[in-house]
Amino acid sequence: MKVADRMTRNVHLAAPDETIAQAAHAMAACDTGALPVGSGGRIVGMVTDRDIALRAVALGKGPDTLVREVMSVGVACCFEDEELDQVARRMAEQQVRRMPVMTRDHRLVGILSLGDLATGGEAGPAGEALRGVSRPCGTGR
Repeated sequence: MKVADRMTRNVHLAAPDETIAQAAHAMAACDTGALPVGSGGRIVGMVTDRDIALRAVALGKGPDTLVREVMSVGVACCFEDEELDQVARRMAEQQVRRMPVMTRDHRLVGILSLGDLATGGEAGPAGEALRGVSRPCGTGR
């Protein structure tokens, strides 16, 4: 199975010069906890709800703080035509929960999350719990 078969396709791309308030609003609208950050047609980072909480709010930074100040850099990406099991192993080795998905010409086309991996097969009790937690809001919470 390929990454394209399981990835989430509708991905909002944050800009490094957006505020964390704008990023948080986009996360809420997309029902996600992370956004890839792009500049000049390239992925330059990821910003997560945890980044906002720990690198901004916990340090007393306000909602006008720029995404570039709190985002994680050095983002691991994968390609849509890669085998899902290989990318899942890379995610485990690199200890990442999400990976931006690119075309071979480096255009963002989706994101692959642990939830995406959990929604398609039997993985025991942990996989069942992750499948349940990974349901979009409004579907039984």
